[in-house]
Amino acid sequence: MATQTRRPLADDIVRELKTEIRDGVHPAGARLPTEADLCRRFGVSRATVRTALKELDVLGLIRTQQGAGTFVRTRPAVRDGLERMGSITESIRRSGKEPGHEYGRRTLRQVLPDEAERMGVPSDTEALELRRRVTADGDVVAYSYDVIPRSLLPTGFDPEELSGSLFAYFERELSIHPTLGLAKVHAVSSAHIAWGPDAAKHRLFVLLDQLHYDDDHRLLAYCKTYFVEGAYEFQLVRTA
Repeated sequence: MATQTRRPLADDIVRELKTEIRDGVHPAGARLPTEADLCRRFGVSRATVRTALKELDVLGLIRTQQGAGTFVRTRPAVRDGLERMGSITESIRRSGKEPGHEYGRRTLRQVLPDEAERMGVPSDTEALELRRRVTADGDVVAYSYDVIPRSLLPTGFDPEELSGSLFAYFERELSIHPTLGLAKVHAVSSAHIAWGPDAAKHRLFVLLDQLHYDDDHRLLAYCKTYFVEGAYEFQLVRTA
């Protein structure tokens, strides 16, 4: 008589811990039991427990911090489609949260050599530099470093008058409609990106290094936006 093949024990551990995370037994941010505790609970080897934890990590449910333990991941504050270009403010609103902007810098200056190369403009181009923290319900989800050609802005422009959403300012004050974004995506680990009260907590980011254009292919802005890892989730729709 044929015998039924039992699934690997690691799968059993994954299934049970997934259920407990979903049911709130292990809430977001909580530390899971140690590997030794899980070995005793399930009666398995450390290698089996590590296999299960690795699968939960791949599924995006947990994260391991060396020397501190394994923690349940906090659900992203904001979700957006990577293939869609649009205002960060609007994507936060679509996620049911209240957007906010804190400006750390608004100044006119010449572009830096690397900016001029990326933007395809002369090295003496004058631009508006912005440094922003973007929040969702008061929690920082992104740090944005933006450069806007001065030629787009009205005569007598005062940098301090720009507040809130950059795209909203383009639309409302300049009647400019961003329609195209060319972005490079990078994973970044740095202690020099974040600023403000939450800076010490933010070291891992998804960087969108992006050029924005209008319908006439006129350059509107060069934005380097560092999305806080775990706070902002991008989805990408791929089809054959």
